[in-house]
Amino acid sequence: MIGVFGGTFDPPHIGHLVLADEARFELDLSKVLWVVTGEPPHKPDRPIIPVEHRLRMVELAIQNDSAFGLSRLEVDRPGPHYAVDTLAELAEARPDHERAYVMGKDSLRDLPAWRSPDRFVKLSDAIVVLNRPDVEANLEELDIQIPGLADKVHFLEVPVVDVTSRDIRRRVASGKPYRYLVARAVADYIAEQDLYR
Repeated sequence: MIGVFGGTFDPPHIGHLVLADEARFELDLSKVLWVVTGEPPHKPDRPIIPVEHRLRMVELAIQNDSAFGLSRLEVDRPGPHYAVDTLAELAEARPDHERAYVMGKDSLRDLPAWRSPDRFVKLSDAIVVLNRPDVEANLEELDIQIPGLADKVHFLEVPVVDVTSRDIRRRVASGKPYRYLVARAVADYIAEQDLYR
């Protein structure tokens, strides 16, 4: 089974790495694909740095872990990009691989508002959810709205890493330290490219 870990990754940080690694371990995933979203449909008004920078930062963040791979699926096709389309493309390209979609509990809560949530669940062999205590998501109610969802959800308890990409962008912009919140190569890249200033 492969993990599918989608995100804007603006920038990728240690919290992303911890979640991806815990998902890999808990579900014995053969690989975790980091799918960089080119045009996230849920962030139409937020400025996002160009996708080539985000791709490079993910590449740098995961370069030392053979269990992680970078996917350009959502970059190489026209946007906006939806998880259901990515899963459908993966299923067509790799029909022999089961797929575990990795998400936060906030995404699980909002799943009924996603594009084609029923099809998304059918295309997922497992849905790995970071169990965050500060986010409420009633799985029983969600399963009524999206039948079959509860059978596929695996809640993941991971070490709490209270880091967000937004916080890192703010820290960089204000000149505060951030280098230990991201992989060293990512911190170097942000500085070299003068990102988030």
